[in-house]
Amino acid sequence: MEADLAVDDRSGQSDTGLSRLWRSDIRPTLALGLPLAGAQIAQMAINTTDVLMIGRLGAEELAASVLAFNMWMLLWFFGMGIIQAVIPLGAQARGRRAARDLRRTVRMGVWVAVLYCLPAWCITFFAEEILVALGQDPDIAEIAGGYMDALQWSLLPALVIMAIRGFLTVMERSQIVLYATLAGLVVNAALDYVLIFGEFGFPRLELVGAGIASVFTSAATTAILLIYTSRQRQLKRYAVLGRLWRSDWQVFFKILRLGLPIGITLVAEGALFAASSILMGWLGTIPLAAHGIALQLASITFMVPVGLSQAALSRVGYAAGKKDFDGVGRAGWTALVITVAFMSCFAVVFWIVPAPLVSLYLDLNNPQSAEVLYLATSFLAVAAIFQIVDGGQIIGTNNLRGLGDTTVPLIYAVIGYWVIGISLSLGLGFGAGLGGVGIWSGLAGGLAFVGILTNIRFYRRESLGLMS
Repeated sequence: MEADLAVDDRSGQSDTGLSRLWRSDIRPTLALGLPLAGAQIAQMAINTTDVLMIGRLGAEELAASVLAFNMWMLLWFFGMGIIQAVIPLGAQARGRRAARDLRRTVRMGVWVAVLYCLPAWCITFFAEEILVALGQDPDIAEIAGGYMDALQWSLLPALVIMAIRGFLTVMERSQIVLYATLAGLVVNAALDYVLIFGEFGFPRLELVGAGIASVFTSAATTAILLIYTSRQRQLKRYAVLGRLWRSDWQVFFKILRLGLPIGITLVAEGALFAASSILMGWLGTIPLAAHGIALQLASITFMVPVGLSQAALSRVGYAAGKKDFDGVGRAGWTALVITVAFMSCFAVVFWIVPAPLVSLYLDLNNPQSAEVLYLATSFLAVAAIFQIVDGGQIIGTNNLRGLGDTTVPLIYAVIGYWVIGISLSLGLGFGAGLGGVGIWSGLAGGLAFVGILTNIRFYRRESLGLMS
């Protein structure tokens, strides 16, 4: 490579050579990241299908499902964050051409999923009692507890999916993740319909049926990924689940050391948005409804940087394992540039046509819809900037995770989300009287803080000793 660059210098075409190096990273980043983004959107569609069908049962059932599902999601987020450590560790092993280390990492990722579920299930078993203790209506809590009795069993396959998905991401086989999730969407919709409402001779199980459907959906998705992994010619030689019973505590605790900060970071971020909804609720029902619509739209577009960030996590880790320090920089910065470009396009859409997007969620014949529409479009104007900095922070954070750096980004996240973000939201939303726009601006400020610091740290990676 040095000889090639020297020839380019003599011919006066060094810029062309450098541009070629950067362009060579764009296509693989998109090829890996966009199917992962599509899988995230498909997963959102699965959750939306549950809400739409459960909503037909009535307000009490819908409220109970929201309580139970949010508890489940909190546990899944934390476990998923820990298991996400499989990606950088596996990518680094692949970069070193250490197939055995990669196999051990995936196998211990499955162990983490199984062992994590044991204490998690101790929580879900008492979902009804916990919800009552948190001040929820006892009748709603009882319904939620019945739903959780079935839903809780989907936690294990959902987490095993993340371990296998990590392996497939490292091996640049993300398309199958998208196809498996789309298959899960079909299975979930079909089972929801027959089990919730008792169609085609099945018993009418209502919320319990929705929980059973979730279990079978996660199990089916897991089965598809495992069959593909065991039969695809280039993957089956790794035998990632071979001798699954064999422990490897060194790798197990390495996953925990790297993954625990990731899990805490994800919970902190999720709790930030939950807190923003509470703050918005202080302003009234109409602002809260508008906030929910704006947040839903921003969440859909945010799936693109989520997918690209997972691609960056894998590609940075792979380059680091190869000791390709230039490759680390190209992988990380390419993901950032692509993400900012995508989110800037979405920002323009939010600025130009916010009303038609918001109207998709509203019955315009309802007299309250006009006020919700006005507020939600004003929130989207801020969300346009919000999602650019949010995309920047998730790329910066995952670039660092690819290098095995997770503790300092956790500190950035806690300060950015809970000190700066919440303080700005309170100050601008209530102190300055900006209302919901102020709350959204505060969130954007906290995310911008995390994005700036993580990307500066990635820029200084060599001087900070992160490349050793």
